[in-house]
Amino acid sequence: MGRVLPFVTAALLSVVILFTPESGVPTAPPGTDKVIHTLLFALLAFTGLYAKISRILPLLVVYAGVSEVLQELITPLHRSGDVLDALVDVLGIGLGWATATWLRSRRRGPRTTR
Repeated sequence: MGRVLPFVTAALLSVVILFTPESGVPTAPPGTDKVIHTLLFALLAFTGLYAKISRILPLLVVYAGVSEVLQELITPLHRSGDVLDALVDVLGIGLGWATATWLRSRRRGPRTTR
């Protein structure tokens, strides 16, 4: 359970961030939304890999697309789906994967050749 709790926390955070009605979203400088999407999905990917969830990266790519479609379709949210948001979500997934891979390689120590 200890490895899964960070991912569950990140997943719940993502639901709050992605599905808060527009009226509850604070105003921010242009581009802030894209940074938040990138970091959120990097966190999801990193914690999902840490939890060793099978096929987490492709599942997150699907979640990125579905979340944008749902934002568009759930009219009470008064939000709009954005293809660019889904693309930066995928960028975040790559960033989370790269960070996890880099940290894993550092823990193993330097590779020796014979």
